[in-house]
Amino acid sequence: MNNIKKALDSWERKINSKSERFTRSGIPVKVLHTPLDVKGSYMESLGFPGKYPFTRGIHEEMYRKRLWTIREFSGYGDAVETNRRLKYLLQQGETGLSIAFDYPTLLGLDSDDELSRGEFGMAGVGISTLEDMELMFQDIPLGSVSTSMTINGPAAVIWAFYILAAEHQGVSPAELRGTIQNDILKEYMAQKSYIFPPEPSLKLVVDTIEYSSKALPQWNPISISGYHIREAGATAVQELAFTIANGLTYVEETVKRGLDIDDFAPRLSFFFDSSIYFFEEIAKFRAARRIWAREIRSRYKPKKERSMWMRFHTQTSGVSLTAQQPENNIVRTTIEAMAAVLGGTQSLHTNAMDEALGLPTELAATVALRTQQIIAEESGLSDTVDPAGGSYYLEWLTDEMEKETYAYLDRINSMGGVIKGIRNGFFQKEIAESSYRYQKEVEEKKRIIVGVNTYARSGVVKIPLLKVSERYERRQISRLREYRKDRDEQKVRQALNDIQKAAWERNLMPSIISATRARATLGEIVAAMKEVWGEFREQVIF
Repeated sequence: MNNIKKALDSWERKINSKSERFTRSGIPVKVLHTPLDVKGSYMESLGFPGKYPFTRGIHEEMYRKRLWTIREFSGYGDAVETNRRLKYLLQQGETGLSIAFDYPTLLGLDSDDELSRGEFGMAGVGISTLEDMELMFQDIPLGSVSTSMTINGPAAVIWAFYILAAEHQGVSPAELRGTIQNDILKEYMAQKSYIFPPEPSLKLVVDTIEYSSKALPQWNPISISGYHIREAGATAVQELAFTIANGLTYVEETVKRGLDIDDFAPRLSFFFDSSIYFFEEIAKFRAARRIWAREIRSRYKPKKERSMWMRFHTQTSGVSLTAQQPENNIVRTTIEAMAAVLGGTQSLHTNAMDEALGLPTELAATVALRTQQIIAEESGLSDTVDPAGGSYYLEWLTDEMEKETYAYLDRINSMGGVIKGIRNGFFQKEIAESSYRYQKEVEEKKRIIVGVNTYARSGVVKIPLLKVSERYERRQISRLREYRKDRDEQKVRQALNDIQKAAWERNLMPSIISATRARATLGEIVAAMKEVWGEFREQVIF
C-alpha cells in the first residue's frame, strides 16, 4: 500500500504540475485525479443511494424503479394554441406538463393592458383569467397529470386559477400533483420578473407553502430555482450557493410562521440548470443533495427522512445554445441531459435546437423529447444508480463544489442574509462579474464555442421558425372583454377589497381563490396587492 501511495505521489508531482485548466467555476483541474484526492474512505465519502446524506441519490433504486418525469417547456400564443401543443406532446410520450408564460403574465398584467401590447404570447402563453386556464387544459385530465408552471411574482394567482380549473373538471385540490416555481428571491437576483418588494413577496410565498401543506398535500408549492441565476451568467458554484441560501431563507420564514419542518419540507422542490461542462454539472447535483440534507438536519432536526431530500427538476442550458449552426444544439442538449441524469434529477426538460432563434417548432420540440427518450430507453444510463460515482475526479470535484458553496454561504450569512444581499446588490454584482469574465474568455478564445468562435462557416442556415400570429392577441383581447362583461362587478370589488384587507393580516390564498371565483382577472388581483404593497424598483449599487 505504501508503494502505491509513493507511486501516486511521484506521478502527481510529475504530471499535475503541468495543469492550467479550470472548470467553468474557476476550480483548477489536474491532469490526473487519484485516490489521494478523495477524502476519507469510499464508504464515508459515497455512502448509499437513498441514505443520508443522499450524495448518490434520494431513492435506493433511482431510475431502475421509476424514470425521471419527462417534460418539455411549452406555451405560446393563447390558451387554445398551447392546449394543442400540450396534447401533441402527451401523445408523443411526454410524462409531465411544463408551462411557459409570456412576459405580461409573469409581471401580473392582463393581456389587454397597454404594456402587454406586442408581447402577448411571444415567450410563452398569455393567461389572464380562470377561463384561459380552463381552455389551456381542456380535455387534459388534471387529476392524472403532473403540471409544472414557471411563474413567480403572480404565482399565487395563477395557482388559484389552476386549482379552480381542476375543480371544474371534478378534481379536488388534494388530488392535484405538480409545481409552481414561486421562487421570488431569485427574481431579484437574476430574471427580474418581480412585482412587489422582497418582504411582502416573501410573505406571499410562505402563504402558498402554508396553504399547500393543509389543502394540497401532493403539490410542490415552490421550486427553488438556480436555473435563472445560472442563465444570467452565474457559475455552477454561484448557482448552487445562491439557490441553497434562498431555500434556507424560505424554510426559516415558514418555520417562523409556526409550521413544523416535517409539515412542509417534504414538498419543497428545486430547479437547476444543466450546462455543457459535463462533470462539473454532475458534481453540482451530488453536492447539492449533500449540503441540503446536512443543513436541514442540523438546523431543524426533522423526524421524517424525506424532509431532508432535495428533489429537483433540471433544464438543459438555454444560454449554451447558439443561433449559428443550430443543429449543433442537439448535441449540446444531449450532453447536458446526460449530466442531469447522471446527477440524479427527478424531472427533466430538454431544450430544442431552435430556441436561440425563437420558440420551438413542433419538429424541434419532438427532437428534444426524443433525446430524453433515447437516453432513457437506449443508453443504459438508467440501469444502475449513480454510475459515475466513485470516479476519483468526480468525487474530488463534488467535494470542491461543496467547499466553494460553503464559502459563499458564509459570506451571505455575514452580510445579514439573502434579503440584505439583494438590497445591497451583492448577488447582482457577483452574477454580472461572472458573466463578464465568461464572455471575455469566449471573445479571447480561452473558451471555445463550436460554430461561433471556431469552426465557423459563412452564410446563415435557414431553419423553420415558429411564428406567433397577431390573431392570437386579437382573439385573447376579445375573449377577455367578454369575460369581464359576464360577471357581477360588485362581487369582484368586494373580493378585491378583501385581498387588500388580508394582505398583511392573514394567509392570502383563500382571498385570492375567492376573487378568482368572482371572475376577477390576473391583472386586477395583482393591482389590488400593488395598492397595499407597492412595486419594487431596483437600486443596484456596484
